[in-house]
Amino acid sequence: MKALIAMSGGVDSSVAAKLIKDRGFDCIGCTMKLYHNEDAGIPRSHTCCSLEDVLDAERVAYQLGIPYYVFNFSYDFKKKVIDKFVDCYIHGITPNPCIDCNRYMKFDKLLQRGQLLGCDYVVTGHYARIEKDSETGLFLLKKAVDETKDQSYVLYDMTQEQLRHTLFPLGCLHKSETRKIAEECGFVNAEKPDSQDICFVPDGDYASVIELHTGRKSQPGDFIDEKGNVLGRHKGIIHYTIGQRKGLGIALGEPVYVCRISAEDNTVTLGKESSLYSRRLVAGNFNWISGKAPAEKIRCKAKTRYRQKEQWAYAEPSDEGKVRITFDEPQRAITPGQSAVLYDGDIVLGGGTIL
Repeated sequence: MKALIAMSGGVDSSVAAKLIKDRGFDCIGCTMKLYHNEDAGIPRSHTCCSLEDVLDAERVAYQLGIPYYVFNFSYDFKKKVIDKFVDCYIHGITPNPCIDCNRYMKFDKLLQRGQLLGCDYVVTGHYARIEKDSETGLFLLKKAVDETKDQSYVLYDMTQEQLRHTLFPLGCLHKSETRKIAEECGFVNAEKPDSQDICFVPDGDYASVIELHTGRKSQPGDFIDEKGNVLGRHKGIIHYTIGQRKGLGIALGEPVYVCRISAEDNTVTLGKESSLYSRRLVAGNFNWISGKAPAEKIRCKAKTRYRQKEQWAYAEPSDEGKVRITFDEPQRAITPGQSAVLYDGDIVLGGGTIL
């Protein structure tokens, strides 16, 4: 069996490569070049972190004795991920580009490249599990054993065909075990910290990257209260997200939070924290892992943010491919552009984009 291993230069994908090689697979290591310095606002003359990551991945591949390549997917990444990221923010929506990267790059573009190379599987360092249901024959996407590192939330868009040709060797490990394996192997990145930033926003300054790609400055507008009264001026809607309290630059004598962002009239609505809570949402572009939506409303758990604990809810599919989710308890800062993901225990049922 032959496997194409996505190696980011980090410890997780390096250990994933070792585990798959130890299982007797014929392995090829690769790194996806997803953006150029100028896409992230880094001067062309500077060495950006992505080059260091490539060198780390190359060293590990050499140590494991497997061939290694760099695939230039920057055109597709800009078109499918960066441009969407920018468009969402300028329309007052908060996207999750990591989900789009998995959707369009790792389990679409990279899977296609693997098939061209004669590979049976694509392997990544995600903390999640794939199992085949012996009764139905369907593939199940499940949470990782280490729930503190579980990444199933960002993988909800995978299809049965993608799950069939994907391996997640770290799904049954705790992060501490992964580090230990890397240390025992003497990998150069054994102690390398996990990346916390969006790769093309290395300093966390979303607004600068958006202005770079649009070629124009964000336009200031009005902060308003929930009755429409003007409270002050904001510096542009791309600087804000639902639930934000810090960095508003306005003093009203009591804590206020971003409750709504409107691109139509360039306003940001501020209110009390109690205004952030809601029991209902509608999600679109919904993907059911089984490939088929349930015939009626189901009881399940759901979450609307990566780090959130799943909460009890009812999910009701509609004919338009949307799903209405009603939580038992009000949830804080449900945000358009983020994803709502459904769970049955540790099994991911599916997910979609919050509308």
